[in-house]
Amino acid sequence: MLDTILYPLEWFVAFVMVSFHQLFTTIGLRPESGWTWALSIAGLVVVLRVLLIPLFVKQIKSSRRMQLIQPELQKIQKKYKGKKDPESRQKMTEETMELYKRTGTNPFSSCMPILLQSPFFFALFRVLNNLGKIADGRHDPIGLLTKNLASQAESSTLFGASLSSTFLGSHETSVKILTVMMIIVMSATVFITQHQLMRRNMPAAALDNPMAKQQKYLMYLMPIFFAITGVNFPIGVLIYWVVTNLWTMVQQFYVIRRMPTPGSEAEKALEARRRAKGKEIKKLTIPGLNSDSDDDADDADLAKTAGTPGTMTASGTQAGKTSGQRVQPSSNKRGKNAKGRKR
Repeated sequence: MLDTILYPLEWFVAFVMVSFHQLFTTIGLRPESGWTWALSIAGLVVVLRVLLIPLFVKQIKSSRRMQLIQPELQKIQKKYKGKKDPESRQKMTEETMELYKRTGTNPFSSCMPILLQSPFFFALFRVLNNLGKIADGRHDPIGLLTKNLASQAESSTLFGASLSSTFLGSHETSVKILTVMMIIVMSATVFITQHQLMRRNMPAAALDNPMAKQQKYLMYLMPIFFAITGVNFPIGVLIYWVVTNLWTMVQQFYVIRRMPTPGSEAEKALEARRRAKGKEIKKLTIPGLNSDSDDDADDADLAKTAGTPGTMTASGTQAGKTSGQRVQPSSNKRGKNAKGRKR
């Protein structure tokens, strides 16, 4: 059953690896070199992450929407606080789902890139694990990964370690040293990624919620997880893991700098840079988050809690829309509305 499900992914993994191997061989790298095969695995990571960019963009937008609707979620939670009866719990769930629907927010979209990468990760594990069997004819070739190429990949080494070797399955010192070094790099990249996310891209108020505390624990537990699992994976899989983590770290740095979470230190830094360059400062709001009947005091309080201090604008131009989120330049629009109601 598992073979049937994973075979198309194994075929894709083998196709991408062999294609990059042929490319690197064409430009002058030795086909039997472990570096050539290691770069082919890195190429697989690049292809997968490029294919996942649309989902990553959705993940960013969903994450920003989730931050903006936190005050409304807190209102719902406060409304049903202490109510344990089934009817109240059902109403709380319905109101929460209605809020998600009304604001176009999906709390699970942030998990999609990771979930979609996992099958390819296991497919690569199976391809590398079967290199020896393909090489000696005990396993059928996988796509472009023929018997000769599998034998070539199996015999190739990186710093003296075979790409299919594991820490626990080998007595070679080179395998153990390389595995430990890659586990350290994996742990460091995950720690840096999570640390910059929590230190620069989360509002101060959000750091006190249970989810933020879980992320903090995760930041310190991941090195232990890598140490436990990494010793069981082939060197080639660890290469895939290291390159993936490096890509994530750089990608996260770019996103935090260019598209920070509302109310975070990164957003303040971005506004300061734009202000210094004389550029317009824009804020993101979600259409439908507040009803027209909300008074200005409630709107201001909600914006303050969400980390979006008002909707400032430059020149009374009409606000544009970006992917379901309304961009409002700074203006005295709310003040005008208030005067109109006062009159």
